[in-house]
Amino acid sequence: MKPLVLSEYPSPEFLQKGFADAAVFLKSFRFVWGPQPPQQELADHLGPRTSRHDTDAIHWSDWGSWKKSENRGYRNLGLADFCRRYETVELWFDGRPEAQLELIWLLDYFRGFPETVARLKLRLLDQEMIDVPPGEFREWRPPAVDVTEKELVTAQAAWQAYRSPTPQACVELLQRDLSALPLLRPVLLDLLAELPLASSGLGATEMRMLEMIGRGYSRTNDLFYSREVRQTRIFNEFELGYLLDGLAFGPNPAVQGLDEELRTMRRDNYRDRDRAYKRSRLSLTDFGKAVVAHKEDFSRHNPIDRWWGGTHLTNDNLWRWSPALVKP
Repeated sequence: MKPLVLSEYPSPEFLQKGFADAAVFLKSFRFVWGPQPPQQELADHLGPRTSRHDTDAIHWSDWGSWKKSENRGYRNLGLADFCRRYETVELWFDGRPEAQLELIWLLDYFRGFPETVARLKLRLLDQEMIDVPPGEFREWRPPAVDVTEKELVTAQAAWQAYRSPTPQACVELLQRDLSALPLLRPVLLDLLAELPLASSGLGATEMRMLEMIGRGYSRTNDLFYSREVRQTRIFNEFELGYLLDGLAFGPNPAVQGLDEELRTMRRDNYRDRDRAYKRSRLSLTDFGKAVVAHKEDFSRHNPIDRWWGGTHLTNDNLWRWSPALVKP
């Protein structure tokens, strides 16, 4: 039987030319933004479909491609039981932070299902899937390796560390052998860089956006989509917008020129928010220039309220990175 593919990236090429029987794209959660989903919510998501999934919850199978699948009639099962209908289940994940977080979540889940683990093959991609030219995806196929206890233990440790109420466990994780999941260490370092800097009170992405604005990048499209210039890769364009809101609308703003309608606009009003961002013409305030020069600490003049994994960052609980962990 053709394999089942599990991935974070929804490539249609998995189902072309008969490569896979079905593909499931696990995109229900954004682990890099906001509070972490409760464990019960995650378990319900991957478990059997119930009536609750038809009203106020998303089931893992809702992200599947089932049109030609021989097993589409069984997709109401829990994910682990569904995987047992295949001889091989391939996990395709690249090195993007969100993809690696999805991977350690899945491997931590599968650890409780040894019969399913015996079917798992891991394909780690050393470039982002979106960069693979159309038509070359299947030819550009990374090696498939068995998922062993070493991968499972590494994933479990990383998943628990990231969801901990402080970043200490993730810092300690860097002292361990993470070679079973070779794309994980760079992701942990990139995530830690998003903790507030010891000197400025802002994470790497916030600081880089201020630096870009100071260099003349006045349009939000430049900040959101010029990743090569921004040089950070954790957040998507919506989350970058929320970070920009925080830089512009606090008691002592670092940025001016952001459309005022964004102050009261709902975060899930994506269409109008996009229009407002595109209307904006940004520049630094004098305070923003001082923050960029590391002469002022943004957090001493503005409220901080965001999540880093399981850590709730506030002015009273401001874990910092310098690049060593600094307690509040």
